[in-house]
Amino acid sequence: MRFASVTDRLAGLGSDKWAVHIRAREMKRAGHDIIELTIGEPDIPTPVDMIDVAEKAMRAGRTGYSNGRGEPAVLAALSAKYTARTGRQIDPENIMCFPGTQTALSLVMLGLAEEGDEIITGDPLYATYDGVVRATGATRVSVPLRPENGFRMQAADLEKVITPRSRVLLLNTPHNPTGAVLSAQEVAEIGEVCRKHNLWIVSDEVYELLIFDGKFTSPLDRAELADRTIAVASISKSHAAPGFRSGWCVGPKDFTRRLLPLSESMLFGVQPFIADMTAYALGQPAEAAATMRASFLRRAQKISQRLDGIAGIICQVPQAGMFILADIRATGLSGNDFAMRLLEEEFVAVMPGESFGENLSGYLRLSLSVADDKIDAACAGIVRLASRLQQRKSA
Repeated sequence: MRFASVTDRLAGLGSDKWAVHIRAREMKRAGHDIIELTIGEPDIPTPVDMIDVAEKAMRAGRTGYSNGRGEPAVLAALSAKYTARTGRQIDPENIMCFPGTQTALSLVMLGLAEEGDEIITGDPLYATYDGVVRATGATRVSVPLRPENGFRMQAADLEKVITPRSRVLLLNTPHNPTGAVLSAQEVAEIGEVCRKHNLWIVSDEVYELLIFDGKFTSPLDRAELADRTIAVASISKSHAAPGFRSGWCVGPKDFTRRLLPLSESMLFGVQPFIADMTAYALGQPAEAAATMRASFLRRAQKISQRLDGIAGIICQVPQAGMFILADIRATGLSGNDFAMRLLEEEFVAVMPGESFGENLSGYLRLSLSVADDKIDAACAGIVRLASRLQQRKSA
């Protein structure tokens, strides 16, 4: 029997990237006590008042079909949010609701690119971006995000990779996995390159409310980029509600009008009771984000203090997000090899930098969404392994 080419493009994609995490779960099932710093997921429960709203909505009968764009209440809440943020009128017709950022990102890309096109991303990049790009049939082209620039994309580096086939820049700020936050000047310069070459900008902004250092800036907020920018986000990180799968995109009205039939061919709206919860959450102070922001920053500072300068490790506090990077190139091992040895010898699971692109070869990504005592134990394990490796190098 024959299969569509998209199944070939996506076959096996991503499984190798999660080899350490998969092995850690196997070891846990076998009875080992594993400290798991691989996945980024809020470590606080979804706020009770949000759950109460969802429950009341379900009991009130809000369990039927929705429409393809989104429920009126959540569209109104998003309209208010982005109108206030951008200083321009953002109408419900500029918005579409989806089950989470991942769905929003996938459908937006399907509406913008196809076989023969190029989609530009930074490198490092979030692990699912490869699949999002390949599903469209387009080719992914990388812009190096350099440590000396704080892993922030530079306009000059972007311009070097643009070709006549380039169609979309997938921008991520605050950035996963590096925690980098683009400045207003950097966004303006990147935007000018995109205007010059007539590129769409898709801006993944799911970490908007988890910034430690700096100010959030979006290309959507710049009037001169509004006709080419689509922002995607959700309540998964900001409101500690990843399992509710509630996300959206905001962009030009002509784009959302064209995307609507594509979205409706795949899913017909989101659950009304979740939309009601989302509308409520967007109208309240983001207390969950404030709580996580404080915890994540404290843990990042703790990890940096414990690891930076030990056995040649470089570990600096990120600007945002729920991860911290450790540069372990001085140990002589790749990120993959160090992470697997760390798991097998110290029972600590972290993500190798190579899972997030070539430019993180020799790095580790550590999740900040674990308890402080586990952070302490994980750091101790990393120090022990790095010290053993250093001793063998000097022997």
